[in-house]
Amino acid sequence: MRTVRIAGVPEHFNLPWHLCIENGEFEEVGIDLQWTDVPEGTGKMCQLLRDNETDIAVILTEGIVKDIVGGNPSSIVQVYVESPLIWGIHVAAKSQYQTLADLENTKVAISRYGSGSHLMAYVNAQNQQWHTEALQFEVVNTIDGAVTALTNGTADYFMWERFMTQPLVDKGVFRRVADCPTPWPCFVIAVRNAFLASHPQTVALLLEIINHTTIEFKDIPSIDRTLASKYHQKLEDIQTWLSLTKWSQKPLEEKVLNKIQNQLFDLKIIDKKGTFAEMVKAI
Repeated sequence: MRTVRIAGVPEHFNLPWHLCIENGEFEEVGIDLQWTDVPEGTGKMCQLLRDNETDIAVILTEGIVKDIVGGNPSSIVQVYVESPLIWGIHVAAKSQYQTLADLENTKVAISRYGSGSHLMAYVNAQNQQWHTEALQFEVVNTIDGAVTALTNGTADYFMWERFMTQPLVDKGVFRRVADCPTPWPCFVIAVRNAFLASHPQTVALLLEIINHTTIEFKDIPSIDRTLASKYHQKLEDIQTWLSLTKWSQKPLEEKVLNKIQNQLFDLKIIDKKGTFAEMVKAI
């Protein structure tokens, strides 16, 4: 039995992994897949890969692209979710800010530097034609930290996956002022280069299993009810999310990587670009 460490956010996108683990599908082929939930998100997972504390991460595309360019010794082996991530832009329920335009020159809560909440704040600012160099940040680590920061006024708005944040909107903790979809596929699977070089067949087997599950995921009986219960969502919100979400079983295309790097470069988030061969490995 080969132990493989994998990390991902505790969100509905990753239920296929948990179903495979619970069903013993990885064990059947000799893989002891040890999953770690990372509520801090992509910036934390980049650090886990760098520090050899995980072998694989299911991670936001823009975050791992930035970190590989910055020296993370990992590679993207596949797109995991092809559809965009819909980032909700949230303020405290009692905030004075009513519209997206009101948030220019205010402070944004982020989970950590290099995370999706950090990078997408730049994308959103560019979309709104704000001065990106004027962005101000408050590091809050997790969604709970964001609740505290927005409620206390130490930050003014917070960008997080819209559907996972919906319960806080329903409870009157947050108010959503706008959405900001990613202009690229949202999640990829990244593997430490050393692990990939040593165990390419293990990685190939693992991808085969998860891909088989994601192809059929939406057809699982009552999967909408399972998701709603497990992630504390309203059934109609989960049904909407399922209709918008498309899993992938394909490698990241060079033109998509170029688009991401070009936008990150234009935003001065990266100061150089990596080559496709350096960043993406075919399995």
